[in-house]
Formats: sequence, C-alpha cells, structure tokens
Amino acid sequence: MAAVEKYLKPEVIRQISRLDLRAQFIVKGFMQGLHASPFHGFSVEFSEHRKYSHGDNPQDIDWLVYAKTDKYYVKKFEAETNITGYLAMDLSGSMAYRYQNELSKFEYSTCLAAALCYLMVHQQDPVGLVTFGEKIIDVLPPKSKRQQIGNVLSHLARLKPRAKTDIATSLIQLAAMLRHSSLVMIFSDLLVDPEPVLAAMRRLKHGGHEVIVFHVLDQAEVDFPFDGLVELRDPETQERIEVDADGFRKDYLKAIGEFRETYKRECAKSRIDYLPLHTGMPFDKALMEYLLSRRNMG
Repeated sequence: MAAVEKYLKPEVIRQISRLDLRAQFIVKGFMQGLHASPFHGFSVEFSEHRKYSHGDNPQDIDWLVYAKTDKYYVKKFEAETNITGYLAMDLSGSMAYRYQNELSKFEYSTCLAAALCYLMVHQQDPVGLVTFGEKIIDVLPPKSKRQQIGNVLSHLARLKPRAKTDIATSLIQLAAMLRHSSLVMIFSDLLVDPEPVLAAMRRLKHGGHEVIVFHVLDQAEVDFPFDGLVELRDPETQERIEVDADGFRKDYLKAIGEFRETYKRECAKSRIDYLPLHTGMPFDKALMEYLLSRRNMG
C-alpha cells in the first residue's frame, strides 16, 4: 500500500506543476487503493449497478457481479445512473492561506475538485463548475464529454482566491439557478457565521439536490501549532491582532472544535454530507466519502 499512498499525499502532489497531471495522479492512486482494499469491485457496482430490491425484474440481475460479491445487483439504466454534478469553489481571500503545508486551502480544494471531475466524467456523469465570492462569479455548464475535463481543469488552474465572501448568498443564487436535481459539491473553509450558510445549504437540499460539503481548513487552523506572541491577520479585511499563542491555544482549539461540530451536527440533521478536512490529509478519505455518498443515493 505504500506505493499507493504516495499518490494521495499533498506533499507529493505539490511537486507536480500541472493540475491535469495532479488530478490523474490522485485518481490513479485512489483507484489503486480502492482495488487493494475491502472495497475491491466497489467502483463497478457504484457506476453501473444498484442493489436488487423487491419488484425488480429477476432477469435484470447481473450474475457476474453476484459471483464476485455474493449479492444481488441489477444493472442501472442510463437515466437512473447519471446525476449532474456542480463543483462549487470558494474564491474568498482566506482560501489562499498556507502555513507550513505544501498546499494552500485553495490548492488542496482545486486538486480534490479536479480529481472528482475526473471520476464523474469517467462515470459519464455531467459535471460543471461554479465559482463564488460575495456572489457567483463564473459558471461552466455541466457536460459529460471527455473534453469537459480539460475545460474544468484549465479554468481551475487560472483561478486565484482574492474575493471577499458571502457563502450564503452565493449558495442561494446557485439554488435558484439549478433547474434539475443535481449533486452540489461545495469546497470552502466556511470561515463565516454558520447559520446563514447552513440555511442556504438546507435550501439546496429542500430543492431536491444532493449536497456534499468539503470543509477544507489549513492544518495549522486545526492544530494551532504556534508559540509565544503571534500576529494573526484577517486575509479579507487585513485586520491584524497580536495574541499570546500559549494562553490562547486552549480557547482557540475549543472554538474551532465547536465550529466544526456545529456543521457536522446540523448537516447530519438535514442529510447533507459533511467532510471536515485539513491540508495535511491525504486525498483518499475525501474521495471515499464522495463515493460512499454516491452509493447511498442509489
């Protein structure tokens, strides 16, 4: 497994300059890891099959899958397999933050979004891109053709986080824009008041959309590895404050833990998939969570 794991580490990904190669590298490692794990064969099931249920035609049972898994699956028809995906990318200034890790929050999110784009197009699912700051900035309409990978990746590669953010307003705009049931994958540090954001996520969910939240923080924002007097700067307002890190650490860790727990608890209530990540984590956990979410929809 050591050879597989190297594909999924942010410090290795950083050494690859082109986003398309980064994405291929991550997906290759993930798929190898998948086939070396208890989920062997899982990607085939997820892409083309669903579990047999009462009322299904027994003639639709795939006996090859039964021989491999000892479970009854029926082949999905294209109409019930495909779901339209939107990669919703936060361009707020805080996403550019990087302390000591190889990738900033934005770079980490971009690599993950690129890998998910590869996976969705591989499954022949249409996928598009939405970028937002204080409002929606840009939209690439979803397509399932292979050239869409290039369209999305070239757009992602040109992006720079610099905007102020209003996540709630942007998600409400997105909810109003979507005409059909979709899968919305949100990449953000969510460093704003949670209540309006959660209300906007619920609006998406109540509109018939599946929502997966990739909550990406810098590892330093999670662990607070600072000592002595440190100056903290708000990347959007440029406001600076000086704090005694040793005296501040306990309160900070409690606050960030409660912040993430709020999202975890409230998203669970609304059946929104929430995945807390930081920039030191390998990409496979996030990709597996995505795959599990997709299977649960079936």
